[in-house]
Amino acid sequence: MDGKLRELLDISENDFDVVVRITREEDIAIARQMAKQLAQELGFSLADVTKVATAVSELARNIYRYAQTGKIMIRKRLEESGGPTIQVVAADRGPGIESVDRVLARGYTTHERSLGIGLPGVRRLMDFCEIASKVGTGTVVRVEKRRRKF
Repeated sequence: MDGKLRELLDISENDFDVVVRITREEDIAIARQMAKQLAQELGFSLADVTKVATAVSELARNIYRYAQTGKIMIRKRLEESGGPTIQVVAADRGPGIESVDRVLARGYTTHERSLGIGLPGVRRLMDFCEIASKVGTGTVVRVEKRRRKF
């Protein structure tokens, strides 16, 4: 896990279409809007645009709430087999997550005004979700959503 976390934390911003640094609460809305715009450009359905935007909002809020600073990186990918995909990487060098499994349990929260749907909700909204974290080092969440064919 430590090697994977280092690899993800050191991922190059240059490989992404959009990078939003999360340092203020307002940055959450900016990240959400940028994700929404990219999903619309790729022809995602309204439902899937909303899912992508909501997932990015949750990831950005977690960065702001628990790490104070970090970044949301978003890129469009054209997969030969599955068509357009949006990939989002949320990275911070905050306190890390002691137990990813526990955090992914429905209803778990460390914030008193939270519904505890953050990361479990993100995982349900997206087609792929990978989380790497180490206490004292930081957390990286990588998620993807493929455009569905209708």
